[in-house]
Amino acid sequence: MGRAHEVRAASMAKTAAMKSKLYSRYGKELYIAAKSGVPDPDMNLALKQKIKEAKANQVPADVIERAIEKAKGGSSETYDSLRYEGFGPSGATIIIDCLSDNSNRTIAAMNQCFNKSRCKMGIKGSVSFNYDTLGVLSFPYDDEDAMFEAMVEADVDMTDLEVEEGEMTVYTAPSDLHKAQEAIEALIPNVEFSVCAIKMLPQEYVKIENPDEKELWNRLLRLLDEVDDVQEVFHNVID
Repeated sequence: MGRAHEVRAASMAKTAAMKSKLYSRYGKELYIAAKSGVPDPDMNLALKQKIKEAKANQVPADVIERAIEKAKGGSSETYDSLRYEGFGPSGATIIIDCLSDNSNRTIAAMNQCFNKSRCKMGIKGSVSFNYDTLGVLSFPYDDEDAMFEAMVEADVDMTDLEVEEGEMTVYTAPSDLHKAQEAIEALIPNVEFSVCAIKMLPQEYVKIENPDEKELWNRLLRLLDEVDDVQEVFHNVID
């Protein structure tokens, strides 16, 4: 079938892996939200908001339902939120957020990822002070004036708004992510978000020019992507 078929197959496999990681992430977060109170979104605001966020990120209904049913079933699983910070070549920094039911297993996996890529783990706070925590929503739209008015009317603490090639990105205070989501959905019926989440954004970016260093950095990202406990990875490296 030739090279074109191989490229398509590889692309499809990569997309499937990304979806699987996304679904696993939201499955855990939904389960935790459901266990934190009544496993009913009408009676649990945290769960209701997490469901809205999951749907905005195209998480299928069956994934959402399974997580809630698992919580209803009295599962005794518990997860701890863990954050690791580290350094790579050429001023690269990285933050890894995990949800783990075994912190010893997770820290061992983190050490292995960093050691194999010749990067260095830092102590708590050694990297994160150079990042801003923001709600980020990206979607197809280009009317900045209309969006600004919608955010003001909804009393959203919007920190910035950008439009590039028809894609708008709205940045908000983390606590206003879901309020902004509702305002956008009211303004743009059937809007599809490419991003709807709380992110750690670096205050400055770097570019790794050395090919060997870049390969080591990419190895770190690949290894972290293979760790089931990893929920989110934030870094300051641009291509």
